[in-house]
Amino acid sequence: MAIITIEQLPERLAEGRTLAGLDLGDKTIGVAVSDRGFSFAHPRPVILRKKFSLDAAALLAMLAKENVGAVAIGLPINMDGSEGPRAQKSRAFVRNMAPLSDLPFVFWDERLSTVAAERTLIEMDFSRAKRAGKIDSAAAAFILQGVLDRLQSLDAAARTESGPSTAA
Repeated sequence: MAIITIEQLPERLAEGRTLAGLDLGDKTIGVAVSDRGFSFAHPRPVILRKKFSLDAAALLAMLAKENVGAVAIGLPINMDGSEGPRAQKSRAFVRNMAPLSDLPFVFWDERLSTVAAERTLIEMDFSRAKRAGKIDSAAAAFILQGVLDRLQSLDAAARTESGPSTAA
C-alpha cells in the first residue's frame, strides 16, 4: 500500500476498476464508490466500527466486491489549515491498513464535507434519525465526488496542454 498524490491516481487506476471514498467517524466508516467512468460517487452502507481488525476486514471485503483500485480518504483539516487529532487518526488508520492491502490511498481535504452532506440530507427531507444513519456515507460521497471532479479537471488540463488533435 502506498500513499499517493491526486496527480498519481490516474496511472494507478486500471481499466475496469473503481475508486472508493472513505469518511472515518468514531462509530462508523462512511463508504462511497465511483462508477467505472469515474464520474459519479455512489454512497454505500456504513461500516459499524467495532475494533480495527474487524473494521479492516469488513472494509477490505467491501472494496474487493466493488473492484476498487484506489481509495480516497477524507483528511479532516482544521479551518486554519492545521492538522489536529482527527487528521492524525485518519493518517494512523491508513498506516494500519498498509500491511493488509496493496491498494494506494490518497488523502483529500474534507473540510465541510459533513456539513454539506448534512445540508443535502435535510433538503431531501430526511428525519434526524435517518440522517444519523446516512451522514458518514453521504460525507464519503462528497469526498469522493471532490476527488472525481479534480481528476476530470486534471484530465482536461492535460488534453489542453497536449494541443489539438491532428487526427484526420
